[in-house]
Amino acid sequence: MSKQTIFGRIAQLARANINSIIDSAEDPQKMLDQMVRDYTNNIAEAESAIAETIGNLRMLEQDHKEDVDAARDWGTKALAASRRADQMRSEGDTAGADKFDNLAKVALQRQIGSENEAQAAEPQIASQNQVVEQLKNGLNGMKERLEQLKTKRNELVARQKTAQAQLKVHDAMKSIDIMDPTSEVSRFDEKIRREEAKVLGHQELAASSLDAQFEELEDLGELTEVEARLAALKSGGNASLES
Repeated sequence: MSKQTIFGRIAQLARANINSIIDSAEDPQKMLDQMVRDYTNNIAEAESAIAETIGNLRMLEQDHKEDVDAARDWGTKALAASRRADQMRSEGDTAGADKFDNLAKVALQRQIGSENEAQAAEPQIASQNQVVEQLKNGLNGMKERLEQLKTKRNELVARQKTAQAQLKVHDAMKSIDIMDPTSEVSRFDEKIRREEAKVLGHQELAASSLDAQFEELEDLGELTEVEARLAALKSGGNASLES
């Protein structure tokens, strides 16, 4: 996996518009769960690739340090060989002096080689450091987005549960409206009122019958008095009763 591919993926995911993705999803919760999994997997891949890139950079830096140290060591050896050559030449040992001058030259050549390698590695190290910083920033962006996704998912789940609870309450209220217990009570009340009215009717009928009986008794009393007076007339007595 190339560093450019890694960086491109990180940048793309970090710039992802979470709200628009949620709005276009048929099931936002499932979509968010999948996005969280995808983000988590991509973050793991990116971390592994970035760790490898950082490891390669540290190896370059270590090689550069070794080249710099080697150049310094070869410079020290060249100086020591040159001084030894000067000393031997001053003592009249020309052959020995030439030998140490040649050693100094070899050391200087090695020094130049190490310096060239160190200098050649410096632009690559600088470029790699820049890439690593970009990858780290992109990775941090992914992690921030992941936290946003988790927060959004948790919020959505809570809202969905609340909506479902409200829907159940709404359905229950509709059921209550369809089977209103107060209407049942009203029907019972009406039934009892009819029964009470029926009892009152019976009582009224009973009272009417009793009044009629008393009226018959009064009529019977009047007829008895009339018969008595008629009998008195026939017997020659006074038709009116003396008090």
